[in-house]
Amino acid sequence: MIYGQRMKSKKPVTVAIVSLGCPKNLVDSERMLAILAEGGCVVGAPLDGADVAVINTCGFLSSACEESLEVIGEALALRRAGRLGRVVVAGCMPSRLAKETPDILPDVDAVIGVNDRDDILSAVLGGGPRVRCSGRCVAVCDAGRFRLTPRHTAYLRLAEGCSARCTFCTIPDIRGPLRSKAPGQVLAEARELIADGARELNLIAQDTTAYGSDLGGGVNLSSIIRELNRISRLRWIRLMYAYPSRFDDELIETMAACDKTVKYVDMPLQHISGAVLKRMGRRITAEQTVELLRKMRSAMPGIAIRTTMMTGFPGETDADFAQLLQFVKDFKFDALGVFEYSPERGTPAARMKGQIAAEVKAARARELMRVQRRIAASAARRRIGQDIEVVVDGTDANGQCFGRAAFQAPEIDGVCLLTKRRRSGQWLMCSVVGSKGYDLVVEPR
Repeated sequence: MIYGQRMKSKKPVTVAIVSLGCPKNLVDSERMLAILAEGGCVVGAPLDGADVAVINTCGFLSSACEESLEVIGEALALRRAGRLGRVVVAGCMPSRLAKETPDILPDVDAVIGVNDRDDILSAVLGGGPRVRCSGRCVAVCDAGRFRLTPRHTAYLRLAEGCSARCTFCTIPDIRGPLRSKAPGQVLAEARELIADGARELNLIAQDTTAYGSDLGGGVNLSSIIRELNRISRLRWIRLMYAYPSRFDDELIETMAACDKTVKYVDMPLQHISGAVLKRMGRRITAEQTVELLRKMRSAMPGIAIRTTMMTGFPGETDADFAQLLQFVKDFKFDALGVFEYSPERGTPAARMKGQIAAEVKAARARELMRVQRRIAASAARRRIGQDIEVVVDGTDANGQCFGRAAFQAPEIDGVCLLTKRRRSGQWLMCSVVGSKGYDLVVEPR
């Protein structure tokens, strides 16, 4: 196939999409699918046999780029075998690589940067330039989406980009500075999702707690949560990607007061050593972190706190890691993910002295997860005998019906395994009758 050749066919173009990475990327995939559907394409086709494959990539870490390249390679193999037409690559990885070389991914048919999402139809049909990575940082609008999540749950993006500039992070260079949506736009998108069947809205951004800081006029995360809480038919509001340095008393009080806001927070802490936090550029001290967690648990008893930690940041000493390990043991987070530090090109941390050996980073990550697994298993066993509200998400390939409680976010946390099948999207009370690792076994009442 000649790259850039426009597809000419009287039949509708069938498009398969592979969405990699985080929920923000998933929202971009949903919006691109809607643009394609509006343009007359048939979306949701299987990769094998599609006219066009759109691969929406992640590029936050080098490992994410490697995963994206593997998927691209699989698509190109299908194209060579005559089982796939054009291959279009979109998302964060092109935007990141475009800063290094203008002729990126020469084997694919079209390349779309993360901020050029609205050009997807032209890229799929073969019009315009092969590479579109403009780097423009415009306000984002996610209205009109072809949703990939179960009908009853959706991600609501509050803002695009990030201005925090943590020393290890590539996101500001990929997605640009913070651009908050106007409150009216957020509420309009929320109502659109609810009209489409969503009853749970998961609030996302690169940093949700920064929402509104670029708008002025008293707009902030607390004010938008209060507005969302007034929307009828909405049952659960879930806060994700909340950064501790901006998590203030007003937000704690708002979460405690709003009945639709589930008592759950996804808050990446990254570390507890003051020296490490300072080198990370996290704008919070160990003492402030501990005080914040205590305030949250005091104001919202039983709140589920999910966090992520990083091992092997440059200069992390044995004492720093011991402090982190003890912190995790003491605070017993409901869910915890661990990343081994990756030196990303162009970040200040990659140039720091004291880079940690790969085997040390890995050993520390294993030890941290070993501790967390014990904490999580113990917490799951303690829930046996409790009655909890569960939303049914669906049935897996093995016929197991599963759902989630308020303390479980989609995709990243454990699930509730139902002893009886129930309809997807149904909210029901269940008794916890057992546990399997991170998951709970529940019996519908």
